[in-house]
Amino acid sequence: MRGRDEGKRLGVADLGGDLGERATLVQFSSAFCAPCRATRRVLGEVAGLVPGVAHVEIDAESRLDLVRELGILRTPTVLVLDADGRVVRRAAGQPRKADVIAALGKAV
Repeated sequence: MRGRDEGKRLGVADLGGDLGERATLVQFSSAFCAPCRATRRVLGEVAGLVPGVAHVEIDAESRLDLVRELGILRTPTVLVLDADGRVVRRAAGQPRKADVIAALGKAV
């Protein structure tokens, strides 16, 4: 899926964490979002399985500037960034592990 943010670059200042050596999974979450907890687990597992992949979770409510800039409409929303921090994939809702691994294929 292509979004208006595809190709946009995000860095440490945007993420509040380091980029992965090969790719970064960025998760926008909110406090009372049950699917966000499951998404955190899935993305953490994938980041642990795939060398050079980092998982960064951002509290959407505390980063409304970035949420607006990227057009995040719901949580969880996951962005897949390449090694340079460019958005290469975007998905809203709780992802399946297989889909996350497949999306990483475009980033690495």
